[in-house]
Amino acid sequence: MTTSDRLRTDLVAQLIADGELTDPEWVKAASAVPREKFAPAYFLAVDGSTPTSYIPVDANDDGWLEGVYTNQTLITQLAQPDGTITATDAGRLPVVGEPSSSSTLPSLVLNMWQLLGVEDGHRVLEIGTGTGYSTALGAHRLGDENLTSIEYDPVVAELAAAAIEAAGYSPRLVVGDGLLGDPAGETYDRLIATCAVRYVPQPWLYQVRPGGRILATIGGWGHGFGLADLTVTAPGEATGRFLPGFVNFMIARPHGRPPRPSVALLPGNERQSILDPALLDTWTGRWVGQLAAPSAERLGAGTDQILWDVATGSQARTTANANGGWTVTQRGPLRLWDKVEDALFLWRTAGEPHQEKFGITITPTAQTVWLETPDGPNWNLPI
Repeated sequence: MTTSDRLRTDLVAQLIADGELTDPEWVKAASAVPREKFAPAYFLAVDGSTPTSYIPVDANDDGWLEGVYTNQTLITQLAQPDGTITATDAGRLPVVGEPSSSSTLPSLVLNMWQLLGVEDGHRVLEIGTGTGYSTALGAHRLGDENLTSIEYDPVVAELAAAAIEAAGYSPRLVVGDGLLGDPAGETYDRLIATCAVRYVPQPWLYQVRPGGRILATIGGWGHGFGLADLTVTAPGEATGRFLPGFVNFMIARPHGRPPRPSVALLPGNERQSILDPALLDTWTGRWVGQLAAPSAERLGAGTDQILWDVATGSQARTTANANGGWTVTQRGPLRLWDKVEDALFLWRTAGEPHQEKFGITITPTAQTVWLETPDGPNWNLPI
């Protein structure tokens, strides 16, 4: 047994023991697909660096293969002011940038495939090929002929195609905007997204057959994320629930925040905040706040939260005051903190439930997230 085979066997055994990997068919896929083909080099963050810098590691470095077979996300590309750089091309010196492509931790990838509930013969559309590791897992389980994967970034797509071929698979690969769906207009039984979206793109709702399922992470500029399991009920319509756990993906590039100028914190109307702003630091709290102010970017943390609305320039910022409470300053046409505070109050009144207590209803004209029941508190996604 090679070192790669041994490490892969050990990782699969660990995932089974941890309860992350339960389906025998996906055990076979995880045991067969060599992850090192999809991460010939990756970035490691330099501890304590500000801004965060990264060192590329590859097969010439001690610990590279062990890192590949650790249940962790491997950053493979960074975005820089003048473009992107892959770990393969970065050389040996530390570099600075924002992660823009990665090989997601195996437990999450496999768990999502298991949640999708595929059966033999199902045709699946994957949005976000990334490194190709997830794609290869899907091709092993379903057969090459039943999987189409779309990647937005042509550089990432080229590297993934080579890795998938080297691993022995040949699903249909498309370079383009996956939010527009399959350019060939094919119909699928399932759709899985390995990027986050601000709302569910309409083409997906027409290319998945009625009764088919979509698994996608709803995210946004407030850095909140929730994994939605949707059933298509009719062309352009779907309903579903958000799932337990904690899932976050890089947001799809067409749904990313537009370039932002420097945010100047200007005077505005002041009042006392009813709720502790640090609620936005909790997993579901920040997601609820994002539902209430979907075009706002969230900055800051703790008592010092800053919301800046991308569409209108409206601002809200919070600070601790001498009385042990919090002061909020708001300016612009949108009272951002009013909206966020109202949503957080409804959530707290319900007992601060995790996202599994939320559901979503989609029609051709609206996408509504609701708490507990469809006629409960609700917020519209920014379609």
